[in-house]
Amino acid sequence: MHINGQPWRTIWFEEADQRVGIIDQTRLPHHFETRYLSNLDEACTAISAMQVRGAPLIGVTAAYGVYLALREGHADLAAVCSRLLATRPTAVNLRWALERMFQSLQPIAESERPQHALALAGHLADEDAEACSAIGEHGLGLIRRAWEAKRALKPQAECLNILTHCNAGWLATVDWGTALAPIYKAHRAGIPVHVWVDETRPRNQGAFLTAWELQQEGIEHTIIVDNAGGHLMQHGHVDLCLVGSDRTTITGDVCNKIGTYLKALAAQDNGVPFYVALPVSTIDFTLEDGIREIPIEQRHPHEVSHMQGLNEHGQLTRIQVMAHHSAVNNYGFDVTPARLVTALITERGVFAARRDSLAALADFSN
Repeated sequence: MHINGQPWRTIWFEEADQRVGIIDQTRLPHHFETRYLSNLDEACTAISAMQVRGAPLIGVTAAYGVYLALREGHADLAAVCSRLLATRPTAVNLRWALERMFQSLQPIAESERPQHALALAGHLADEDAEACSAIGEHGLGLIRRAWEAKRALKPQAECLNILTHCNAGWLATVDWGTALAPIYKAHRAGIPVHVWVDETRPRNQGAFLTAWELQQEGIEHTIIVDNAGGHLMQHGHVDLCLVGSDRTTITGDVCNKIGTYLKALAAQDNGVPFYVALPVSTIDFTLEDGIREIPIEQRHPHEVSHMQGLNEHGQLTRIQVMAHHSAVNNYGFDVTPARLVTALITERGVFAARRDSLAALADFSN
């Protein structure tokens, strides 16, 4: 996608310096900065500190982390994968990518593993970009039909209003994104879209990242507080919801950023379609019950008690926003039951959030 008119991916390999480049997402939207990963420690830190985030991008970063570990002499491939796997517990793409790396590299002689690991990580990056572009194409059809239906009922309508939660754009993937990919495709196809951007506390990925992406792409958007979505739906200001997923069960339960479940409840109550966009790699075919079986990450209390922003001198700073010594609970994700999901948008097409529909995708998960 584009930053200041120039095409970028979120992760890349620099041949000249033999290192992995990333966009440091903890500095956005106020500062656009790149960072370079040269070893296993730096790759693990990038994931755990959320310099990279989003299920697909985490997986690709871990794949490059395997390469960096092997290049610096780590001989125990299983131990390398285990360490990377421990960085974030919820997103299934992390495990998926590491399993791909382990299975492909295990039969190869140790001396040859680094070059094969680098090639495979690059392949996974290209694969993710292609999958997200395909998600965009399939979602574009849904957006086009929604716009045509709205115009048929309200010829004076100026745009299609889409509500999204957290950041499921190209910053969460290698390129294009998941939930934002159909919006980018619609915008480029000339469909007038306006995006309601949930701020997405406590890390504000919507206000910080999604709004920044949409601004870079020239797409109309408005940042709203997390609890405004239901109000907007009640007054007919949301035509459809479109979110991403960090892990989806074979039965169609969807695990996404905390607060997604409440949006789905409000959408059902107001007859608003609720779509989830995700690559097939985000479906965990081993899980039946998302609420009982998906591990929910609990993050540091400081994400709730403190906020980052620019001070009056234009300096990036952190401030405390709550009373001292209050207890904080910081769940990173929640689970939206399949009954609240209108459909799942994947690179293979649009599927019902049901076992009988999703089972056909199992062959494409490896």
